[in-house]
Amino acid sequence: MSGREFFTARTVAEALAGFRPARRTPVQTVPLAAALHRVPAAEVLAPAPLPGFTRSTVDGFAVRAADTYGASEGLPSYLDLLGAVRMGSAPEVSVSPGGCVAMPTGGVLPAGADAVVMVEFTAETMPGTIEVTRPVAPGGGLVRADEDVPAGAALVPAGRPLRASDLGLLAAAGVTDVGVHARPRVVIVSTGDEVVPPDTAELVVGQVRDATASALAALVTDAGGEPRVAGIVPDDPGALETTLRAVLPTADLVVVSAGSSVGARDETAAAVAALGTVWCHGLAIKPGKPTLLADCGGVPVVGLPGNPLSALVVFRLVGVPLVWRLAGCAVPPPEPSTRAVLSRDLASAAGRLDVVQVQLREGVAEPVFGPSALLSVLTRADGYVVVPEPATGLDAGVEVEVVLYR
Repeated sequence: MSGREFFTARTVAEALAGFRPARRTPVQTVPLAAALHRVPAAEVLAPAPLPGFTRSTVDGFAVRAADTYGASEGLPSYLDLLGAVRMGSAPEVSVSPGGCVAMPTGGVLPAGADAVVMVEFTAETMPGTIEVTRPVAPGGGLVRADEDVPAGAALVPAGRPLRASDLGLLAAAGVTDVGVHARPRVVIVSTGDEVVPPDTAELVVGQVRDATASALAALVTDAGGEPRVAGIVPDDPGALETTLRAVLPTADLVVVSAGSSVGARDETAAAVAALGTVWCHGLAIKPGKPTLLADCGGVPVVGLPGNPLSALVVFRLVGVPLVWRLAGCAVPPPEPSTRAVLSRDLASAAGRLDVVQVQLREGVAEPVFGPSALLSVLTRADGYVVVPEPATGLDAGVEVEVVLYR
């Protein structure tokens, strides 16, 4: 039986590097208000330079830098105040030798000036005369017309989820719509005679409510996908294959939450193999070994273990990057993490990646143990620690990286 169950086991690293479906979601145009965390299909180029004019970065006075050379508190330079620049307007005055113009932060640099001296290094000694006590170099206190972004340069790259700052830069350039990949449609199929819907009021002995589908849907949403829960399929031979045939044409990714028994896992493998190619059936990971990865007519399929903890651990490590990849993301955004000291020894087996849930207490990572059927292990954890495949464990007191749950 074990030969059937794990006939092409791979490491997690092999799965991430080797199982890379070519499928990508189509491109759609969305307004900036709907573009956060969406993945641009192509880099967006600046239609004009930014900021578009040479502007002051400080409050002060526009000057010819040469007129300030040698200025000090003991021997200041004296300049004639020729006027002032108003915000949002082109300058109506220019700077001539020996003169200066009052400048607000963000104001347009007047003709003749090549620097702005900060107001902190000036004083008005008499009406119309400005005393400068510190020299400024050409270009000081200002940004050039194309210093933020030259015309034709990339405002945002392709293949990286858009961040808040990206949307701000696009807006500054006058780009109000952007072409992004559609959100991947992820169909979640639960299986098992023992599994019943979450709204089941009374359970009979042996039944469990479907907790995994709801949690998987949340992970899909967090990764930018659109989840659709397709319901619960019994362990009857052929039922899963029939369901997969029905949902595959509507999906960019299918996730099967298998029953807990070996027979249920074999049924998943048989149904998927009848419709496509199984890339692996078994990952060298704890928890989550009975994981299946396959391609069915260009649609990737992930078969997860029946135990909720195992299913969610594996999907976070393998499924979430797959959702991002389908959405055109070249490198999935990293999860937040922190460093902490491990409170106790962790044993592991070489050649297997172990994922250990931990609680954080004042810089100390305390492992949280429990059977893989218990979701409370995850809810009590602040994050997890990975024991890599080559290691045989981690010693108490070592500093580890804790990947945080958001």
